[in-house]
Amino acid sequence: MKLHQLVATEVEKAFASNGLQDCPIILQVAKNHDFGDYQINGVMPAAKKSQQNPRELAQKIALSLANNSIIASAEVAGPGFINLRLHSEMLAQHLQAALQDEHLGVNRTAEPKTAIIDYSSPNLAKEMHVGHLRSSIIGDSLNRILSFLGHQVIAQNHVGDWGTQFGMLVAYLYEQNQNGRADLELTDLERFYRDAKKRFDEDEKFADTAREYVVKLQGGDPSVLQLWQQFVTTSLQHAQSVYQLLGLKLSPADVTGESFYNDQLQPTVDELMAKGIAVDSDGAKVVFLDEFKNPDGEPAAFVIQKKDGGFLYASTDLACLRYRINTLHGNRLMYVVDARQSLHFNELFTIARQAGWLPDNVVAEHIAFGTMMGKDGKPFKTRSGDTIKLMDLLNEAIVRAKSLVASKNPDLSDEEISHIGHVVGIGAVKYADLSKNRTSDYIFDWDSMLSFEGNTAPYLQYAYTRVQSVFRKAGAWDQGADISITAPLEHQLALELLKFEDVLNNTADTSYPHYLANYLYQLATLFSRFYEACPILKADEQVRASRLQLTRLTGLTLKHGLDLLGIDTLDMM
Repeated sequence: MKLHQLVATEVEKAFASNGLQDCPIILQVAKNHDFGDYQINGVMPAAKKSQQNPRELAQKIALSLANNSIIASAEVAGPGFINLRLHSEMLAQHLQAALQDEHLGVNRTAEPKTAIIDYSSPNLAKEMHVGHLRSSIIGDSLNRILSFLGHQVIAQNHVGDWGTQFGMLVAYLYEQNQNGRADLELTDLERFYRDAKKRFDEDEKFADTAREYVVKLQGGDPSVLQLWQQFVTTSLQHAQSVYQLLGLKLSPADVTGESFYNDQLQPTVDELMAKGIAVDSDGAKVVFLDEFKNPDGEPAAFVIQKKDGGFLYASTDLACLRYRINTLHGNRLMYVVDARQSLHFNELFTIARQAGWLPDNVVAEHIAFGTMMGKDGKPFKTRSGDTIKLMDLLNEAIVRAKSLVASKNPDLSDEEISHIGHVVGIGAVKYADLSKNRTSDYIFDWDSMLSFEGNTAPYLQYAYTRVQSVFRKAGAWDQGADISITAPLEHQLALELLKFEDVLNNTADTSYPHYLANYLYQLATLFSRFYEACPILKADEQVRASRLQLTRLTGLTLKHGLDLLGIDTLDMM
């Protein structure tokens, strides 16, 4: 249910009945539950606008909210704030309905979008490294949340599989094929790239061959294309193994690499030239953007074709955007790419608007994110300064989690430790990222992310197992029992559970997964307080059944919420 909207509608009616139809109500969740569930902060601006005494006006609005089926009480505080307390019976009715719904009372959107989410997008010349983590898991969580809300989501893995570096790699692959070592060499893409680059830098004859292969590759030479495809296939297998370990929804079917747009690049440039948006500048094709002038007042130059006729990432991105709108019919384009590319995307979207490729009914968004940092405050790398392979990082997370689980539960079997360690380790890495504001840099810290205390995945996963342990002890009980809310913490927990849809919609609208993560942490913390203060299994039969219903919905909400972040749960830990 949309709880905030439900309450806001009643407050708007009260404002309207007092002649304040055009005044914003400014409804917020109360910070202190001792005073109420929601707070109206719009009375004082409305009083100033209508030249009334704010406290007297607040009293009138509070009186208009009396005897409301949703709002149990409206009390004026301070110079004109109004604290609202919702009816417990109303909350109980909606909780009961949520328990009967596989979507937990969350409504599917009435205005579904076709959201095209560009995420992960590694360069296939090398193995995935830690720099690909944030794009991969932020994009995947948005994919899950938007899909859950009823939007059509088309995932696009815009891999880097084209360009001059592939001439070098294909030439080196040809050599390795000749001596029968290609398959062995490709098992370590980082070493393969390093060895190919060394040959290119030190052997002029090899470098000339590599340049020839670029021309042949771009010209569609069958034998060179076959070698290129061998390299791409192996690289994608490396990437897919990472996705599987992370539990991402990305599949090989979602890959639409740079090479896919190769035959669309020249028509894209030609159209921009024909429309007068791009011009010839010393042989290159350039769009000059007055919207992005430098300190000297010179417009930014967005190069779409080099002097030698070669294309750039900018050319591919423009062709890609046209394809996603014209062919895939996307009306919400989401690019999950690090914040350093913000200017590029602002320029890209501006040009697409000017060209008429990005109509007003299509939203294009750069879902920017910061950098994962080490404890030294620098981008996270090995002690020797090398970039960390993402697969190595994830495997280390699993090993650390298994060790932690084994120390806490020495009686578990090796198989159980392995399974729990995998779920906890991968969940810890993902949640440590998703629980942070994506636009911020954050410090990667093994100890804090694997802790069972605080805002971490292990804490939330343990909260879910605590719920499951209640039902293991409860035995048979009436799962159709009515919910009755009498204790203050029952009321708070009920209120929090019914905010789930509001949080999901806010997360989907803003593309900030940490809103959902922080909600789940708040819910788990509140359940812990409820668990301690409100006896469940030792209560009398009617109260026991009601509190088991609250517990059941808490468990379902935690499980669904974590799943929408791409994090698994466990019945036992």
